[in-house]
Amino acid sequence: MVEIRHRETGQVLETLDADSLAGADLRDMLLNGADLRGADLTGANLASSDLNDACLSDARLVDATLTGTHLKDADLSSADLTRARLGAEHSSRAAMLNGANLSHVRLVSADLRGAEIRFADLREANLSHADLRGTDFHGSDLSRVIAVKALFIKANLRETNLCCADLRDCHLNDANLVRASLHQADLTSAFPEGFTVINLANLEGADLSAANLRNVSAQDTNFRHANLTDVDLTDAILGGAILHRADVTNADFSGVELASVTMEFANFSKARNAVVPAYKKHLR
Repeated sequence: MVEIRHRETGQVLETLDADSLAGADLRDMLLNGADLRGADLTGANLASSDLNDACLSDARLVDATLTGTHLKDADLSSADLTRARLGAEHSSRAAMLNGANLSHVRLVSADLRGAEIRFADLREANLSHADLRGTDFHGSDLSRVIAVKALFIKANLRETNLCCADLRDCHLNDANLVRASLHQADLTSAFPEGFTVINLANLEGADLSAANLRNVSAQDTNFRHANLTDVDLTDAILGGAILHRADVTNADFSGVELASVTMEFANFSKARNAVVPAYKKHLR
């Protein structure tokens, strides 16, 4: 017999006729404020359950199902959600984790498609190989995350903190990164011939100071008003990119073709190794 109690009152919320919670069927349960810290929920099905304000710190949720689960303000710090399923093709059926504590969480190869994770704490989380297509991270803290080969396609990363994030070999195609902070972020590759893709991404007003974008594919990317101070753009592909009024002070443009780049009112006189076509006008 397993009892699930409230984290503060100790009230019994659910009683299961089982020896453990591993593989348990916990669908559609009211577990608001539950104390599940350190629990082994490997393979458990928590779909559509209410776990708002629950404590799942250090819990093991490997291969667990959390589609449609409500985890608003829940504590999942240091939990292991490797290969967990929280996402869905339609965002209305995905998990909701607004305001959750996901610091140091392990979400390797997890499915978070369309999940709502706004204003959450994901500091030093591991999102490597995760499917984050269409995920809403608006206003969240993702500083120092490890997200190697993660799919952020069409993700909402508006006003997020991605300082010092490891985004090597990621796909950020068409992602919303307006006013995001990517100071010292790594958008290079772990492989000699590899590259990170940010084609069509919107980085208007973003802070990319001292970020590493060597070999990045940034075709038709919007860097309007972005801070590109000290950025390494060596051999980057910027075809069709917009750098209107971007700050490129000390940015390295070695090997970058600028013919089709919109550069009006950007301070290319302070950039390094930039070969600016003679017909480009209105530069500073």
